[in-house]
Amino acid sequence: MPSARGHAVGRLRRATAMTPHLVGGFALALLPLVVTPGASLALLTRQVTTAGRRAGWAVILGTATGIYLHACCALLGLSAIVMNSDRLFDLITLLGAFYLTGLGLWSWRQAGRTRQPAPGTARETPTRSAYLTAVLANVLNPKAALIPLTLAPQFLDPTGSVAAQLAVLATTHVLLTACWLLAWTLILGGGGRVFRSPRVLVSLNRTAAVVLIALGVWTALR
Repeated sequence: MPSARGHAVGRLRRATAMTPHLVGGFALALLPLVVTPGASLALLTRQVTTAGRRAGWAVILGTATGIYLHACCALLGLSAIVMNSDRLFDLITLLGAFYLTGLGLWSWRQAGRTRQPAPGTARETPTRSAYLTAVLANVLNPKAALIPLTLAPQFLDPTGSVAAQLAVLATTHVLLTACWLLAWTLILGGGGRVFRSPRVLVSLNRTAAVVLIALGVWTALR
């Protein structure tokens, strides 16, 4: 007899009309975008090397929140309105550019003060700040809004629920991104003596700052 798990999977497939091939195809198409260094990885590097792994978890959660927010906006049609309005699109783009550039400049200034967190200071990790910073960086990134608007529709089945399918694809996006960022969190947070060196910490954080500034300038000029 079919198991309860089999019944649950069957109900999910009927509700979404999605097959593993569609989800897998979306994941493969999305993978190059996920592993390309961007604002999320730069923020993660900055947070983990200055505040420890807990701040890294907050960046991952904030990035996931941003992905789901973009999916909700796409479902409600808000993203399409922004993309079809030159003024709104330019406004969001400039806000994102200023935010990333300002964050990069601030990170560069703070890089010289970077210190490896002491083992007993985990409670003092600014997780709320790290979370909100990651959410804003994702929400104000027009490129992130293009994924549920342009890439995801290519993998939707017209016979199924659009909302349910977008939820599945957004969750796929979150899982891929979370795994990628989690791997870097473990690498940066468990680097031993390498990442305890003040010189290495300063270099990592200034590299992250340059990436943020470059992304901000590129966003404003493109």
